Amino acid sequence: MRLKDIVIIGMLASILVAVQVGLAFLPNIELVSVLIIVYSLVFHKKTIYIISVFIIIEGVLYGFGLWWINYLYIWFILYFITILFRNTKSVFTWALFSGAFGLSFGALCAVPYLLIGSVGGNILGGLQMALSYWIGGIPFDIIHGIANFTLTLILIKPLSMLLTYLMKLYD
Repeated sequence: MRLKDIVIIGMLASILVAVQVGLAFLPNIELVSVLIIVYSLVFHKKTIYIISVFIIIEGVLYGFGLWWINYLYIWFILYFITILFRNTKSVFTWALFSGAFGLSFGALCAVPYLLIGSVGGNILGGLQMALSYWIGGIPFDIIHGIANFTLTLILIKPLSMLLTYLMKLYD
């Protein structure tokens, strides 16, 4: 890996942290999802490093609690699904995809509760714990889905064009 790549990874991860912290006062309105989609489309495999640095910084800033375990897989799921559909050109399709990710965020975050509640073979307890976590967060997931849809619809094209242009300047 070149020094230039390391600098770009650090800068883009820092942007993720900055927008996450900057919008933290708004419940479930975030730019991280659209940025990870754009990073995945523009930087491909380098996005894995960007996400990894972002996750580590988030843990250092906020502590390595149960919520942090979710970050160890949720953002990578977004990356892998984006890569799977990378040939999609429709802004509206990306907005729907991002909105669906926001709507499913609570369900994805419920996975550790399913596992924790199932300790000792109590699968029903794990299901109850995960479902109660997920259902309790549905209003926030709705906000998250609408915000992701709207922000992606507005920002994915200009952000993709900007990052693609900047990368051509520095290659």
